[in-house]
Amino acid sequence: MNSAPLVSIVTPVYNGAEFLRECIESVLAQTYGNWQYMILNNCSTDDTLQIAQEYARKDPRIRVESNQSLLPIIANHNRAFARISPEAKYCKQVSADDWLFPECLEKMVALAEANPSVGIVNSYQLSGGGTQWTNWQVRWDEIPHTAGVIPGHEVCRQQLLTGVYVFGTPTSLLYRADLVRRTKEFFPNDSPHADTSACYQCLQVSDFGFVHQVLSYERIHEKQASEESRNLNAFDAARLSDLMEYGPAFLTRSELEHRKAEIVEHYYDFLAARSLRRPGRAFWKFHREKLAAVSSGLSPLRLSTALFRKIVDLAFNPKSSLEKAMR
Repeated sequence: MNSAPLVSIVTPVYNGAEFLRECIESVLAQTYGNWQYMILNNCSTDDTLQIAQEYARKDPRIRVESNQSLLPIIANHNRAFARISPEAKYCKQVSADDWLFPECLEKMVALAEANPSVGIVNSYQLSGGGTQWTNWQVRWDEIPHTAGVIPGHEVCRQQLLTGVYVFGTPTSLLYRADLVRRTKEFFPNDSPHADTSACYQCLQVSDFGFVHQVLSYERIHEKQASEESRNLNAFDAARLSDLMEYGPAFLTRSELEHRKAEIVEHYYDFLAARSLRRPGRAFWKFHREKLAAVSSGLSPLRLSTALFRKIVDLAFNPKSSLEKAMR
């Protein structure tokens, strides 16, 4: 294993004591041995630091650092990426509430080593939480079973045009370390979905690899950082922002304009539906700012039109509307 490529693993964490042991143990259980693991503590107020230091004392491959002051989530991630070993060929993030299956590094590195053009490797991921198995799913099964390597340009086009998301989560991905080092900040914006933007950047100059095996676990729970994004529905805003930023590199002008119109229409449909539940000022402030950044801003006329359509739909199709709401 000493001759195998070095993998730098990072866990940027804030108050992750509840699940951190399970996360670290999954790294220690890897069948692939040539790794270094850096846990970046973001001024946690629980036992995160003590747990991380306990493991660092037992295994010299683990080191722990702490920020001097509390950083925003994305800034903390970027600081962790900036601290990977200069000798690493690959970089792997593991979120503190997730964990890896034992063969994760071995399988991902093997695919990347066999295909030097690959810059990002994904795999199937078990996702869920709680005791009800109906709440669990295997993600990214949209990828064809025959696909091991997909040209970066092709996978970005498909995601931009169809909205079918296959880039994975930070825990499910392995990055080529030279791509992580290309820019000062690997996650290029402060959006909760900056990891997606990073994928668009990387895949302009590399290909996308996929291992058809469940290699990681994503824990779904109320304390998740992404829970706020779900509550605000930041997905439409991020999808529109990425389209305007990276679409010109992958789409024709007509494709870009058509896709923009589709996303904006869906966005206003969502805003109209949510307005019926009287969201607070923070909700409207968030979406006003996001629309102002990528288009002409929040249009009262478009919102009113979408709201009118929603009210008519509720009035004439109550059963269908209820089923949609339940979903």
